[in-house]
Formats: sequence, structure tokens, C-alpha cells
Amino acid sequence: MTKDERFVILASSLGTVFEWYDFYLYGSLASIIGAQFFSAYPPATRDIFALLAFAAGFLVRPFGAIVFGRVGDIVGRKYTFLVTILIMGLSTFIVGLLPNAATIGIAAPIILIALRLLQGLALGGEYGGAATYVAEHAPQGRRGFYTSFIQTTATLGLFLSLLVILFTRSATGEKDFAEWGWRVPFLVSVLLLGISVWIRLRLNESPVFQRMKEEGKGSKAPLTEAFATWSNAKIVILALLGLTMGQAVIWYTGQFYALFFLQSILKVDGYTANLLIAWSLLLGTGFFLVFGALSDRIGRKPIILAGCLIGALTLFPIFRMISTNANPALEKAYETVKVQVVADPKGCGDLFNPVGTRVFTAPCDTARAFLAQSSVNYSTVAGTAGAPVKIMVNDKEVPYTDAKTSNPAITAAIQAAGYPKPGDAGIVKMAHPFDIFRPQVAAIVGLLLILVIYVTMVYGPIAAMLVELFPTRIRYTSMSLPYHIGNGWFGGLLPATAFAITASTGDIYSGLWYPIIFAAITFVIGALFVPETKDVDISKT
Repeated sequence: MTKDERFVILASSLGTVFEWYDFYLYGSLASIIGAQFFSAYPPATRDIFALLAFAAGFLVRPFGAIVFGRVGDIVGRKYTFLVTILIMGLSTFIVGLLPNAATIGIAAPIILIALRLLQGLALGGEYGGAATYVAEHAPQGRRGFYTSFIQTTATLGLFLSLLVILFTRSATGEKDFAEWGWRVPFLVSVLLLGISVWIRLRLNESPVFQRMKEEGKGSKAPLTEAFATWSNAKIVILALLGLTMGQAVIWYTGQFYALFFLQSILKVDGYTANLLIAWSLLLGTGFFLVFGALSDRIGRKPIILAGCLIGALTLFPIFRMISTNANPALEKAYETVKVQVVADPKGCGDLFNPVGTRVFTAPCDTARAFLAQSSVNYSTVAGTAGAPVKIMVNDKEVPYTDAKTSNPAITAAIQAAGYPKPGDAGIVKMAHPFDIFRPQVAAIVGLLLILVIYVTMVYGPIAAMLVELFPTRIRYTSMSLPYHIGNGWFGGLLPATAFAITASTGDIYSGLWYPIIFAAITFVIGALFVPETKDVDISKT
């Protein structure tokens, strides 16, 4: 790899670092952001609105892919992703300056949501530009390896945000951090922005794109060519259903749902859960490069689809083993304690609530929601019409009151039957960042590492394959849309949807059906209809 090629990869990868720095920053501080900008609402509602503002950025990514993809195919790769990183960086930085709701009222949450939308739109154009730019600089036979560096830097962004948050919390203390210190990580991002812009200004246009423009073969209507022409639109659909959809759900399950599962379901403290994920990422990140390089030898398709298939077949046993090691008492109770909600079926609604905005009032619903939040495995049994709700723990009735927030009688009964109390000594807990050599911790890190390896299989070669599927004149537009629908919608909405499935079924593992089904669909469609691309000449217009 030459010095110029290393520089191209560095400059292109900075956008991915920024993306995941912002992603983890906002996600980690969502409760504080809710209190700052949605303070007119009750605490639970604040958190919901903060997370909805977060989700808005995911939802608009495909629209950003269309807008900036078109610009990238007409004006050029360099200038387009210079604009996108400026918008991304300023949107993150301004959050740190934005007055809260107590200062400027309703304007604060409106501006916050607008900034999240701008960030999502710019991100929709950033990844496609970076992947295309690197691939168009890479020598034939090395594109998988070169573009896999972009995937690797996502982990760097996560680590960078984690370090900045931890340092700021330690320096300010929790009280000051909640009041004003939370702004520091957002403000610090301007340094990353400045470096990114300075480096990108030194770039030249992609040689493949430049040659196409000089030959006058560029597209004047890339949107029409990409999506209104069936020969290309068909490839866009196959790229979504046969590649990025499965890649996204495996990726988000291995990194983000695993963290959510540890904290919200297995009741592992946030410090330990984040360290466990961080160690698995640190140990597994190199495999992005391994599978990127391997895809140059054996092909992109077999590696990506193997990751989807193996993931679909093994997610259930891996998450069960994580439970066994992280919270053994909970896993044992899950298998041995029988909890039933006996209620008139007419009084029981659907608990599916992926965006968290529904408020449950019927006793059957509040009881089941309370049990789900307590990570209790329960079943719903039809009771006598009009009869009050009953909770049965190992066939013994427990006095039931409104369980919207707490019910001491139910809590005492399930704990007496075997469910662990908060802070149970058996729940995994790390004393310090390097406390990874105890068997319990090492086993969990090992299981999480397996999930990260699945992530590297599906994500390492994906950039090269998407670039190779489409001709130069509409490449930026064509590859960006399926990538961001797959990752922004199927992936980004996975944690909330999977937990909503868990809450509505009473089974802590049922949310895994979401990634399993979509990964399996991708394997079938990809195997049957998606072509191998590693030997494609991407210089063709």
C-alpha cells in the first residue's frame, strides 16, 4: 500500500469515525439529553422523546443517500463527502452549544430534532462517498482489503466517544456532568471536524470518476438511471434484500443489541456491560481486515452470506450461554420458575411498543409489561370473563395491584421463587477495565467476540461488493440507498423492535427472531440471485 493510498483511506475513514462517535455519544447520553431538552414532560416521556429524536436520524438516512448520491455522481466524490462531513460535524458540535428547554422553551427540542435530521441526511451521503472513493483508488484485487479499513474505523469512533465521556464524567463529577459537562464531548468533536476537513481538502478527485468526466460519459440523471431503469433498480433491490438487510441485523445484534441485552434484560451494570462490549470489539476489530482481504481471494458473497447463515443458526445458543454466564440465577429461574398472568382475554391488548410511546392502562397489560421489564419469563392464560387479573408464581396466587411502575408483592414472590435481586452477587461485575481473566468474565467476552466475528464477516467485505455492483456513472447513488435502508432501518430499529417482541411475548430470547428471520431471508435471496463481484472492472462507466 503506497503513502498516497494510505492517505486516501485515512481521509475517507474519518467520516465513519465521526458517525460512530456521534452515534454512541447521543445514545449514551440520551437520558441527560431528554432531561435538558424535553424537561416539560415526565421523566419516562423525556427519555422516549430523546430516543425518537435519535431514531429520526436513522429514518432520514436513505433520503440523504438519494440527495447526496446524486450530487456525488454529477459533481464528484471529493466535494460531496467534504460537504457531508461538514454538515455531520457541525450538527454534532452545535448540540453542545444549544440552550436547553429551560432557557429557550420549545425552540430547544425543535432545533435539536432539526440537527438530528441534518446529521442523518449528511450521513446518508457520507458512507457511499467514502466507500466509492476508496474503492476507485484501490488496485484491482485489493478492493476488499482497502475498503475494510473504513469498516474498522467504526470501532475507533465508539472507543473515542467512550473515552471522552468517561474522562469528562471523572473530571466534572456526576452532578456537574448532568448539568453542563455532557456538552463537552459534543464540543470536543469540533477538533475531529477540523482535522477531517483539513485532510479532505488535500484530496484529489477519484481517478475513475475523473476519467469518466473527461470522456463525457457521466450521468445527467443518476436518480432516473439508478431507480427508474429496471436493469439497475433490480440490482438495488437485490443489494438490499440479498446483502445489506442481513448484514445490518447481524451487525446490530452483535454490537448494539448485545449491549442492550446485557443491561436491560440480564441486569448487568452499565460500566461492566460497556467494558465487556469494548473488549470484544478490541479483540475482534482486526477481523474486518481479515475478511476484507479474504474476500479478495475467495469472493465477497460467500463470506457475507456465511456470516448471515451462521448467525441465524447460532444466535439463540450464544445468547443463552451469555445469560448462563452473566446472570446464572436469572437463567436458572427462567427455566424453573413458572409465572402466569391469568386474565380475561378481552382485557389483554398487544404489548408491541417499539417506539415506547404507548401507555398501558389495562391491568392485564400493565402486569405483563411489569414482568417483561423485570426480565421474568411469563405466559398469559385465559381467565374467566370479567374476572380480575391474577398473577400465579409456581401455581400460587400473588396479590395483584396496579403494576405500572412497581409491585412489591410480585417482586417478592418472584425473588422468593428464584429470580435474582438487583445487584445479586452472581451477576457479572468487572472491578476495573483489565478484570477480564476471571472465568466468568472471560467466557462472556469470548461469546461476545464470536458475535463480533460474525459482524466482521458480513460488514468487512460489504463496501467493496456494493461498489462493484454498480457502474461508475451512478455508483454513488445506487449503492448508498440499499446500504442506508438496510443499516438505517432494518439495523437501526433492531434494538427497540427486538425488545418490543420480548415484552409482548414474555420470552427474553424471542427478540432474536427479528435478526434471525431477516438474516435467513438475505441468505436465501443472496445465494440465489446476487452475483459475485470481486473480479469486476469498476472503471467501466
